[in-house]
Amino acid sequence: MATVTPAAARRPRAYVRVQGPDAADFLQRMLSNDVLAAESVDALLLTAKARVIAPVLVWHRGADDFLLLTEPELGETVAQHLIRMRFAAKCEVAEEQHTSTIVFDGEGIENRDYGRPAAEVLDADIEPSIDDAELERLRIEAATPRFGAELDDRVLPAEAGLEERAISFTKGCYPGQEPIARQHHRGKVNRRLRVLDVEGAPGQDTPVLYDGKDVGRVTSAVPGIALAYVRVEVPENAALEVDGKAARLH
Repeated sequence: MATVTPAAARRPRAYVRVQGPDAADFLQRMLSNDVLAAESVDALLLTAKARVIAPVLVWHRGADDFLLLTEPELGETVAQHLIRMRFAAKCEVAEEQHTSTIVFDGEGIENRDYGRPAAEVLDADIEPSIDDAELERLRIEAATPRFGAELDDRVLPAEAGLEERAISFTKGCYPGQEPIARQHHRGKVNRRLRVLDVEGAPGQDTPVLYDGKDVGRVTSAVPGIALAYVRVEVPENAALEVDGKAARLH
């Protein structure tokens, strides 16, 4: 019987180790999600005003040993921020070097970025069968925000659709918890991250127009589909305009 090779793609990453007897308690106090709720969880490192410093995938690798996977440009930022905030916590914080491969319908660290079952495998000798452009299309279709595009100092986690995925409302305190809780209980944001059907691939920050009025901005795009922040009052069937061409909510 022929062996079926799983679909796979490279995933650029940076990696930060937090290890020691106080590692779990320290991360619970620093990150937005409950790091002990599962073997891996998505979480956010936030400012006191709930602005995103970095998104992280937290892997509970072993006893008192956690590996934080983040965007490739954010490894030093995450490590240095945690070191500054460590104070008397008995844990080591240091960057590590690995490679990541996304394997669809495979086994590894669960990855929820692409709208279908996927695992992130470290340091694996797996030949990619999906290129960067197709992986980006899957991310956009799944409405997964990426730092530097959908996530920056202008965006609150609720606007990016990250409340259910990356935030715990039952664990202890962490930086940014108070504004996150206020936003959650108020239950209203002015805009949300949406998937758009578009013509072409409009550039980042291209305005989204409805009846000639600016109602949002594009954050990422590949030919035919885009992510954009769109005001919540825009109807689901609205005829939109992006870069002078017709567009619709997906």
